[in-house]
Amino acid sequence: MRIFESGLQPERTLLAWRRTCLVLALGVAVSIRFGAITDPLMAVLIGVPTLALVGGAYAFTSIRYHRATRALMDNPTAAISGGKAVAAVTLTALLIGLAALVFVVSQSAVLAGWL
Repeated sequence: MRIFESGLQPERTLLAWRRTCLVLALGVAVSIRFGAITDPLMAVLIGVPTLALVGGAYAFTSIRYHRATRALMDNPTAAISGGKAVAAVTLTALLIGLAALVFVVSQSAVLAGWL
């Protein structure tokens, strides 16, 4: 029984992860750009490590693709699993969300009135 067919699933998964990483990188870049207007230091401190994390996730997708393809070529019924790429993207999305929350709260007129 042959389950793996080269050219199908691994490439689609690679492209989907790359699209996700590129969209996250764009979101971080826009956040840095608009965050730098009000607080450049905070924008750089949050944005640069997040961009590095996205770059690492992008690179890891290629590594994972090559490993999965090799494993499937050796054993077509192999189940390839791993959560590192999912964890990296989740962490990046969480950092973007936290950065947005800090930005919104720090710019809030209501909060400024309380302080």
